[in-house]
This record gives sequence, C-alpha cells and structure tokens, in this order.
Amino acid sequence: MLALSLTSAAAPAVRVAPAPKLLDLRVSNGSTPYAGDRPMLTTVSPNGDGFRDRAVVGFRLTKSATVELDVLQTVNVKRGKNTVQTISSVRHAFSRGRHRLVWTPARSLPSGTYVLELTVTDAQGRRRIYNDLPLAGRVRVRAPVVRIQRIGVSVGARYMPGQTAVASVATDARQLEVDVLSFRNGRGAVDPTTGASPIAPPVALAWRGHRKAPGRVRIHIGDWPSGLYFVRITSKDRRVGYAPFVVRPPVLGTSRIAVVLPTNTWQAYNFADADGDGWGDSWYVNGAFRRVDISRPYNDSGIPLRFRDFDSAIVAWLSARGNVDFLTDLDLEHVASGDLLAHVYDLIVFPGHEEYTTAHEYNVIRRFRNLGGNLMFLSANNFFWKVVFQGQVMRRLGEWRNLGRPEASLIGVQYVANNYGIHQGAYIANTTGAPWVFAGTGLANGQSFGSYGYEIDIRSPATPAGTILLASIPDLMGPGRTAEMTYYETAAGAKVFAAGALNFGASVGDPVVARILDNLWARLSRP
Repeated sequence: MLALSLTSAAAPAVRVAPAPKLLDLRVSNGSTPYAGDRPMLTTVSPNGDGFRDRAVVGFRLTKSATVELDVLQTVNVKRGKNTVQTISSVRHAFSRGRHRLVWTPARSLPSGTYVLELTVTDAQGRRRIYNDLPLAGRVRVRAPVVRIQRIGVSVGARYMPGQTAVASVATDARQLEVDVLSFRNGRGAVDPTTGASPIAPPVALAWRGHRKAPGRVRIHIGDWPSGLYFVRITSKDRRVGYAPFVVRPPVLGTSRIAVVLPTNTWQAYNFADADGDGWGDSWYVNGAFRRVDISRPYNDSGIPLRFRDFDSAIVAWLSARGNVDFLTDLDLEHVASGDLLAHVYDLIVFPGHEEYTTAHEYNVIRRFRNLGGNLMFLSANNFFWKVVFQGQVMRRLGEWRNLGRPEASLIGVQYVANNYGIHQGAYIANTTGAPWVFAGTGLANGQSFGSYGYEIDIRSPATPAGTILLASIPDLMGPGRTAEMTYYETAAGAKVFAAGALNFGASVGDPVVARILDNLWARLSRP
C-alpha cells in the first residue's frame, strides 16, 4: 500500500492598508479660551461680535482623504426619549498634512454641548470615525466637543430674608442687566419664559473683566415674602440667563400651609453638561449616569425642564393664596421630624412632579400624615425614586415600591404609565363619593373635564382603605392603565388628595379646575 502524505502551503499574508487617521486632533474658538477649555473642548458664543463665534477643528491627516464633520446634538429629549440629531455638516477633501475645518453655529442655537463627529474616508472607501457616542458595540474614540455659551447662571436653591444670594454668571457679554422676578410681589411686565414679574428695575453691570471666566453677582434678599424667585440676567444682544431660588420663611410655620417645590426632580431632569464630554449629566440622557450634581445651572437658559408647561401656572396660583410658606426638598431634608411639621403646618402641598425623595423626606411626610396632617399632590409620579445625597451630589438608589414602601400607601395612588403627552384624555367625574370637591363646578356625575396625560397614577393594593375615586380616565395608556384622581381620610384626621395626572395643576386656568382647587383648599387648609 502506498501511503500518501498531503500538505498545503500556507497562503501568503495579505496586508490591508489601515484607514487614514487624524493626528494632533484639537478644537478651539479662534479667540481667547474660556475657563475650563482644553484641547478637545472649546467654548463658543455665537452672537455675531466676532469673539468666540466659531469652532476651529485642527488635525494632521496621515494620507489623502475626505473628512466630514457632523455636529451632533446629544441632548434632544422628545417624547421622553433622548435621540442624537445631526444639526450641521461640513465635508472637504484634503491631502496629507495639517488642515482645519470650521463650524460657525447659528445665533439661535440653544446653549449646551455638542459633539463634533469626524468621519475620515480614503479613495478605497476605508473609513475611520471619531466620535464620543456611548453606543453598544462601538469603541469610543474621543471627538471634539463645543460648549455653546449664552448666559449661564447658577445660584443656591434657597435663602431667607436678610441673606445674600451669590449667583455665578458665565458669559462673554461686556455689559449685563440684573433683575429679580417674583410670582408674588412683582410689579413689571410678566416675563414670558417664567411667568413671573420683576420686583424692581434692573441694575446695570460692567462685565468686561469677566469674559474669560465666571464672575459673581451678589443679591441681597430683602424682606421679601416667601415664594419662588428667578434671577434674570440679560445682555444688550438679547441673550438671557435665569436661575430659580426659593425665599423660605425665617421660621418654619410662619404660615400654617407649606408648598414644597420639586427641586430634586428639577435637577434630575437637568441636562447641563458640567464635565464637558458632550453628554448631559443625567441618567435621562446617558443611562451610565447614577448621580447628578445639584449645583449645576439648568440647561435650558437656566429654567427647569418644562417649567412653563407644568409648574408656572400652579406656582402663580399658590402664590396668589398669600399666606403660604414656600420650601424646597432640601428644607424637608433638614426638618428634624414629622412631629415638628405637624406642629407648625396644617397642610403641605406638592404642586409639581415630586418624583425623587430621600428616606428622611419620605419619613417626615408619612409621620406628618400619621399625626393628622393634610396633603395635596397636584401632579403625578410622586415619591417614586429613593435618592441619597453626598454633598452636592444626588444618587438614585431604587424605586420605593421595590424597597417595601409603595408610594400609594401615602399618596393613595402611584405611577403606572407615561406616553410623553402623545395622547391625552378628559377626566370623567365621579361626584358621588365626595360631592363637596365638585361643588360649584357645574359638573354632573359622569361628565368630563380637562385634558390630561404625560404621566399618570392609579390605585394599588397598598392604597389606604376607604380611598374615594374622584375622577378617572379609563385605559388612557392601554388596558388597565387608567389615570385616577383620589381622596382619602385617616382616623387621625388627615385628608389626602392626589391629582393622578402630571399636568393637572398646570390646568388651573380652567374654571372647573380652579373651583376644584378652591374647594380642596377650603377643606384641607384647616386642621
């Protein structure tokens, strides 16, 4: 037998030329750097004065190629989902060597950070992409980031009369005007962005010496009534920056009614990019985030997200009540106990989206209720997330219902669904359970009112026994996902109302809703 041994020669290795590279990649504004700028981050102020009006991307190309620059808006939250949107593109063919691409932003471009994605393609179609998008399966390659600066303002969350608010202001404007807006003691024209009015004429400030780094503005808090205020800073070229703050009472219990503004939630939905990586520092923008810095200025010209849509009208209505103490989440965090709250307040109102609460805040409000204190929740999705604070950093830990403390046991209802306002529906009144709620509205049992949605609440097995269904929007967001407005009382005398829809308080301009709130106020504002 003939034995054969077969071998195969190794195939010659084929060397594939690498895609072209960009070396020494950097970005600048073509003028003086602003504080915090670095080789891959620059500050641009597109106001047409020729100073920091453009972004210049410089690089050294390893071989001839076409370079495309796409400007990516990474904070583009629509219908509750963040999407990356290309807002501008520049494309040019280059030879090997040093080159640059220039992006001149539109004057109307919102403040924030933008990623400059660069795609390099050679004649054979070999491609290399430089971006900073945390997409699955893609290696992150650092890309230039541009910070669009208008007027950034940050200030503390709360002050008392007699204290001094110190606002940090970041802008390259040469001249500024500063004033303070109020919902309670304003005298001038209503500001369309906030819904508040100035309490005094603006003060002019020379700002030429602060064009390279933030400066400070000190505002003395006079004998102002407790309420929500905004610092407003404007430039001659019509750039505007705001910062909200609360003037709390000198002593808790100056009034027997407290209004707690959802400052934790405002910061959770604050998409400002403090670290300059091109992404808003919030878990709603980048799921990798687990903490937010509550000292940041708000991203949208200094206004909390959707404030004008959901908060402004009800804050104005509550301010018009007159004798009310305005507080922040931070104030509740520093209250010694629910016993103290019950001693100084008969009613605590949560007018907004009180989604994020600490264990201490949850504990003192529950204790307040257990001692007979009255509660009004005028929005939805309240007391949903447990958070903790480490200095100025808020960390999200988990859902209260998964931690053995379902929010419905306190509020009466709890979050069930959202549709980001795509579809809304009218509440159908159930006037039989608590007819006093609907007195004077003209509503008969089964009639409808308003248009509600965004986020909705429903009763659960944890809902207190005897809770009355005041109104509902059946199956608004699918089978069983019904919005429910409720009311219950406890043996200790507590009275608790829950609106069940995120935008209920915002509809206070509707005469029916205003009358419902008047009726609730009359009943719950007394012990």
